Amino acid sequence: MQLQKNHHHVFRLMYHFVWIPKYRHKVFEEPYRSDMKNIINKIGYDYDIDIVQLEIPVDHIHMVVRSEPKQSPSGIMQIIKSISARAFFKMHPKIKQKYFWGGKLWTQSYFVETIGNANEEVIRKYVQDQLVAMNKAEEYANQMQLPLF
Repeated sequence: MQLQKNHHHVFRLMYHFVWIPKYRHKVFEEPYRSDMKNIINKIGYDYDIDIVQLEIPVDHIHMVVRSEPKQSPSGIMQIIKSISARAFFKMHPKIKQKYFWGGKLWTQSYFVETIGNANEEVIRKYVQDQLVAMNKAEEYANQMQLPLF
């Protein structure tokens, strides 16, 4: 992880976020997963949030972000969660009616941790492997003809 600079600071800040939809509904299957990924990446672009890694298993989201000192982790989450919920419900109103009749896509909580220089690759690999682990579980369940959830 390289040092970053702006006019007054030299810094190296990265965060790993994890958050879930309300009631932990398993809504992020295709095409919803791709739509949510596109929404979050666009928010990152629009709000100058450097999204390094983003993976979306069916019932939660992992995101690694490179940040500046002026951006707090809570501010980043507020932007991502509020705008993504509005955009997602606008694209998929039937999902809102079926699962999120209360009008909220996300729970209020989230997990965040700072990523040190030594841990970055390990955490990025962990985030990348989320879908691999989910696919293995689905494949095993299909082979054994078991319900997955």
